[in-house]
Amino acid sequence: MTRKEDRRISDMGTLKAIAHPLRMQLYRALHVAGAATASQLGEQVDEAPSLVSYHLRKLAEHGLIEEAEPRSGDGRERWWQAASEGVSVHDEDFRSAPEKAAAHTAFARLLVDQRADLYRRFLDERHAWGAEWGSAASDSESNLRLTPGELAELNKELLTVIRKYDEKGRADEAAGDTEGRENVALHTYGFPFRA
Repeated sequence: MTRKEDRRISDMGTLKAIAHPLRMQLYRALHVAGAATASQLGEQVDEAPSLVSYHLRKLAEHGLIEEAEPRSGDGRERWWQAASEGVSVHDEDFRSAPEKAAAHTAFARLLVDQRADLYRRFLDERHAWGAEWGSAASDSESNLRLTPGELAELNKELLTVIRKYDEKGRADEAAGDTEGRENVALHTYGFPFRA
């Protein structure tokens, strides 16, 4: 499977479109599912299909998602998929004005909140995953002494390793190796701080 590139968001309209909590949930759910209908997504996020359809159309207006090939014989169903592998938002694209910086910060905080909620849910349900997943799951913090260039290089290397494992897992799954395979969230943050 050829890897789609990330979509770089550099305009306020697109950033505001995805920075809505429900839209971000829907976008993430489409990545996990590959493709889904508004009804299927509505069940996942506990919202009415009509509301989900509205938000999906908003994401599509900004090219974040697109229609997918139908996965069932019901021609009335509209299937959606992400238009890219993911999105990236860069600080330099939103530094030129206070309102742009504020929108970028709000988006970043939304991501942190949703990621923390996902991890909290795992912690609450950890016992149900069994010993093997409990042992494999990780949580670590490293305090490094780096320059901005070194942090950028570290991030690039980590992304290369993550993509290698993602591509291998997807290829193995496509070849029929599905035993014990689950969706795995891996969150890394690298940022400066002063003690």
